[in-house]
Order: sequence, then C-alpha cells, then structure tokens
Amino acid sequence: MNKNALLLFAAFAASSLTLAAQSSGWPPAPGHLTLPVWPGVAPGAPANPPVEADTTSAKDNLIAGRPLVRLGNVSVPTLTLYKAKGKNTGPAVVVFPGGGYSILAIDLEGTEVCDWLNAAGINCVLLKYRVPGTGPYPKSAAALQDAQRALGLVREHAAEWGIDPRRVGVLGFSAGAHLAAALSTHYDQRLYDPIDAADKLSCRPDFAVIVYPGYLALQDKNFAANPEINPTADTPPTFIVQAEDDPVHVENAVVYFLALKNAKVPAELHIYAQGGHGYGLRRTALPVTTWPASVETWLRTIKILPAQ
Repeated sequence: MNKNALLLFAAFAASSLTLAAQSSGWPPAPGHLTLPVWPGVAPGAPANPPVEADTTSAKDNLIAGRPLVRLGNVSVPTLTLYKAKGKNTGPAVVVFPGGGYSILAIDLEGTEVCDWLNAAGINCVLLKYRVPGTGPYPKSAAALQDAQRALGLVREHAAEWGIDPRRVGVLGFSAGAHLAAALSTHYDQRLYDPIDAADKLSCRPDFAVIVYPGYLALQDKNFAANPEINPTADTPPTFIVQAEDDPVHVENAVVYFLALKNAKVPAELHIYAQGGHGYGLRRTALPVTTWPASVETWLRTIKILPAQ
C-alpha cells in the first residue's frame, strides 16, 4: 500500500470513529477502549433502527439530587474497558445497567459503577446492550446474546487487558440484574451461531452481583420463581441485595436466593427495610446504599479479591 493510500485509509478510519461517536447518545469518556460486541450487525438486527439517544426529559426524577442518562434506542452494542486504578488485582466485572429492557441507566448503573470498581483494584467492562424490547429472555434473546458474546470477548482479550480469565464476573441492576442471572443460568449454549475464537471461550461468569433485580419472581403467579431462570450446582457464587419497600418487589431477590440455596450455590442475601429502587451507588442516608462495601467484603470471602 502506497503512502497516499495509507493516508486515505487513516482519514477514513478517523472519520468513521468520529461518526460512530456522534451517532451514539452516550460516547464514552476519552481514554477508554471501546469495542463493538459484534463484528457486523447484531443477530436479528432490524433495518433502519431509530437513532440512539439520551431519552431523559426535564420531568424525569433525580437520584440523590442528580440527573442520570437514560440511553435509548441502542442497536449497536459495545464494550468499554475501564482499567483498574492503582494496583490491578486481576479480576474483571462486566456491568449490565438497568432500565426495564427499555433504556440503559448508563451512568447511574454503568460508569459510576466502573469508577467504584476501579478504585477497588478491579477492572470494569461496561456492556451497552441492545434496548428496547430485548428481554427478559426468552421474550427476546438479544440482550442475552450480547451478554454471552461479551463474556467471551473479555476472556479473549484477558491477557492483553491484564485480566485473570478465571475471575470474570457480572454485576447487574434491575433488568440488568435479571440479565446477570440469566447469563448465570444460560451459559452452556450460545443463543447465536458462533462467529470467531471469542465464541469458543466460556461465557459462564465466575461470580455474580445481583442488585434490586426484576423478572426473577412472577407477580401474576403469586411470586413463583421464573421457570426460565434455573440455577444448578454450576451456577456461579452470587451476591444479592434489595430493599423490602422496592416497588419492583423484594420477592425477586428472596425467590432467587432460595433457588440458589436449593441448588447448593454459595449465595449471600442482603435485604434492607428501606431504599426503593434505582439508587445505583449514589449514597443517601439509607443503609441500603452501603451495599458496595458489603460486595467488596464478599469478593474477599470468595477469593476474588485478595485479603486485606
């Protein structure tokens, strides 16, 4: 390739990246590696999808006195790497923001979570998965396809990113918590045709953190366990937290914990009296917002983090 052709290719690549950033309703902050989840279009992707955008309006509620980004119309899923700060202890957590499979609370339950994990010496990989109408599985397989592919990609790049491939976990909020539970119980078979080497690697999480989950207990069936989420002895160790006054219903946490217990999966359940739903990591006067410290203690207990 001659010099002019190289310059033309570089200009095209730069313009493509710029257009990609402009087309996103949430471009990641500079300095963070972002990869597409799929090398081409995602499985079953519709033609001419709506433009990705922040759907937050002036009428939307604040969390701990601050607004949040409600990212909608995500049709091009991505992974964004947030490297551990200070000492990299080796593990990685793939984060699934919530939003009812309609939007993604991409900062409240995404970038802010990565900041906390990085400060604890943990690498964070933020998954911008497809919404709306992409779950809960099996209503749609799209979000779970994105999650399965994401775990394989993280393990494929583990050496390059300074990650221990045997310490890759997931952390999800609300619908993202359901996605974390779905991946914890649907990792043995890909829901799409394998594409490359990443799809030959395990997409089983090594641990899971489930924060104010939905869709795990069926309200219209007297909060019976969701039959699509069936823990086995091979389901990863799991930490669950929810508030009793959560309008999404605390039974989601309780029912899933009992299913894990019956499958003899190591699990830890934290139920708080007050807290509601959708607080992320933003601290309030309520004890439920201290849950990240409990997660760090649990990660040391299960040997993901080194003892202090």
